[in-house]
Amino acid sequence: MFHHSSQLQFEVKVDKPNPVFAKHLQQAIGGIEGEIRVAMQYFFQAMGARGDAKYRDMLMMTATEELSHIEFLGHAVALNLEGAPTSMQDEAAKDPIVNAIMGGMNPRHILSSGLSAMPVNSNGVPFDMSHVYATGNLGADMLANATAEAGGRVLASRLYNMTDDQGMKDMLSFLIARDTMHQQQWLAVIEELGGMEAQLPIPNSTPQEHEATAHSYYFLNTSLDEATPEGRWTSGPSLDGRSEFSVVEKIEPQGQKPSLGKARPDSAAQTEQM
Repeated sequence: MFHHSSQLQFEVKVDKPNPVFAKHLQQAIGGIEGEIRVAMQYFFQAMGARGDAKYRDMLMMTATEELSHIEFLGHAVALNLEGAPTSMQDEAAKDPIVNAIMGGMNPRHILSSGLSAMPVNSNGVPFDMSHVYATGNLGADMLANATAEAGGRVLASRLYNMTDDQGMKDMLSFLIARDTMHQQQWLAVIEELGGMEAQLPIPNSTPQEHEATAHSYYFLNTSLDEATPEGRWTSGPSLDGRSEFSVVEKIEPQGQKPSLGKARPDSAAQTEQM
């Protein structure tokens, strides 16, 4: 069950409406880095969470906060569309500024939504849920969430740098701050569970006899003309503490040469294939 307040989580002010920026803000709503994505990701992770109930509660609370972000971003889009022309006829012809705005805004903000936000990205493509990751594995989900918040913070930072509107900067500053907290939050779960060493490899419940461990910790150089790039991943203890990193400069193929043989007579292939 959800409850809703009529007030936004954060005050949204637009000093100078900008229909083009409204189009850019759509990415923060319906883009793969956007709030619909994380709200649904945390929501479905919560519904599938098993184990200590506090993690389900935390996920559900954060999913609900992300719905609040969708709400005030949607209001920001609508405010940025205030005063946008709804006709491409005489107004655009006589006013080059209006013409430029019409040329840069999303026409669906006129044609489909009546100058309000939509569940789409900045190109007008609807969010299709294909980037919602909910595995039922707490470690995997926390890493996916930290990555999602990192992408969201990158996007919010870019949007912040794209606008001179102080009201929009204030709103984006708030989003950047919440993305900071959520990054820290998901990684804090990993730490609480024993840190990366205890959680890796994910899933840490897979019996070791199910894994061909001879192949678990070497970096494979597949380049024909470049030396192995030396880094933390080429030597020293593995992050799970189970082994040492190593390098294989060249590996001999262990598989067969694939051949499917002749085509079946009933496969509608060419006669020469049969």
